[in-house]
Amino acid sequence: MEVVPAWAPAVGFTLLPHAGGLLGANITKREIPTWYKTLQKPSWCPPNWVFAPVWGTLYTSMGFGSYLVWKELGGFNEKSLVPLGLYAGNLALNWAWTPIFFGAHKMGWGLVTLLLTTGTATATTASWYNINRAAAYLMVPYLAWLGLASALNYRIWKDNRSKR
Repeated sequence: MEVVPAWAPAVGFTLLPHAGGLLGANITKREIPTWYKTLQKPSWCPPNWVFAPVWGTLYTSMGFGSYLVWKELGGFNEKSLVPLGLYAGNLALNWAWTPIFFGAHKMGWGLVTLLLTTGTATATTASWYNINRAAAYLMVPYLAWLGLASALNYRIWKDNRSKR
């Protein structure tokens, strides 16, 4: 019987959020020079090069936070069902945004997805707070970025309604 090294769960949880980000990056790379470039964006829209390092940092932070919660609760069990279930739902919504917004060019549905993502991220953070405060605090930059992303998605949707 092979034993999992002690560091493996920390690495696995930390890297997990990046999986959806990497899959979405293929769609984004294809759409930025074509469709996205043609959209009107507000003056406060960050430059394109900012998004990859920001998301990489956020994914690492929230992934490590999920590991801290998992470890504190003793793994996958009844106690971890809600806090890690909320997190899993949040990741699914997070990963869904790119194919909706960039892939399908559905800016309005992208905004709905981002608002649901923000709601589940808030619920996740709140559920983590009494389990492991450091894990909850690791979600705060993500929540702030989701606020910016939601405002940006709204403005792009509002200002480009005629574009598909």
